[in-house]
Amino acid sequence: MARFHELTVKEVRKTIRDAVVVTLEPTNGAAEDFDFTQGQYLTFRRDFDGEELRRSYSICAGKDDGILQVGIKRVDGGAFSTWANEDLKPGDTLEAMPPMGGFYTPLDPGAARQYLGFAGGSGITPVLSILKTTLEREPLSTFTLVYANKAVNSIMFREELEDLKNTYMGRFNVVHILESDAQEIDLFTGLVTEEKCAELFKGWIDIEHVDTAFICGPEPMMLGIAAALRSAGMDDSQIKFELFASAQPGRLKRKAESKGASATGNQASAAITLDGSTQTVTMGKDVTILDAALDNAMDAPFACKAGVCSTCRCRVLEGEVDMVANHALEDYEVEKGYVLSCQSFPVTDRVVVDFDQ
Repeated sequence: MARFHELTVKEVRKTIRDAVVVTLEPTNGAAEDFDFTQGQYLTFRRDFDGEELRRSYSICAGKDDGILQVGIKRVDGGAFSTWANEDLKPGDTLEAMPPMGGFYTPLDPGAARQYLGFAGGSGITPVLSILKTTLEREPLSTFTLVYANKAVNSIMFREELEDLKNTYMGRFNVVHILESDAQEIDLFTGLVTEEKCAELFKGWIDIEHVDTAFICGPEPMMLGIAAALRSAGMDDSQIKFELFASAQPGRLKRKAESKGASATGNQASAAITLDGSTQTVTMGKDVTILDAALDNAMDAPFACKAGVCSTCRCRVLEGEVDMVANHALEDYEVEKGYVLSCQSFPVTDRVVVDFDQ
């Protein structure tokens, strides 16, 4: 089971006015635990006024950069992101879980593939890691990035992207879509919608030969892009998502029980395995598996509690649960019984789940 490790802050660098790139170094022999795969994220925790906050940020470094870096954009009212942008400094220590996430595809040095990436705002962070690594490790492959921002001054990693264009000339291309800044080509102004993608596919992107598409950004944008990719003939297996903000609530309200229902009718027995030890607890069927574990002093892993990351993933071995939201698990994982514990409520009177698998 993943646990928190200490990381030393080596550098904090502004990339735009309200975003920083933080360079980190594992301590106490934990370097091996932080050997990431391109496109993965780190989950951090920190106490603010006595309350523990957990936040996940994507790794933006490439596998061959030789460093561990995350990009953190300040969110209005966001305690962790504001602190990171205003107060975090070299020499500070952060606590983080080892890298997690499945927003990537295996690379093959001998392959000649065409990749397409879509990023909105700070959604560039995992995509940057993916394209850097891909361009370096698949020398015959090409990568096209469609990057949406409000204006030129809000483009994270603008200089890095220009450097990559020069380094991988002919293999890497960037299309900037700006919401408010007018551009010479009208198609490159406005929002990235399903209709705009269809226009891009007509003359700017060779969609017929794209092998894999990566999408990271706000949910409405991602849904429109995915629809356009499917309409252009791409299969769901070729489309990879990473959602960093969801329109879905953290958890949905449970259906009201009838007044005549017995007190025990809304109770379940849950056998929860964590770190090799199994604890059986009695829980309400309106309580998530994650909350039941936490309420019983079990140190279950979690980050967003919104079904967006996969930090809280566990496997259902017996019984049935209702997973009300899932923006992180692949279909094959669900078929094998994996669920997001923060979104899963017991349906049967007994469930057996395992966080260690």
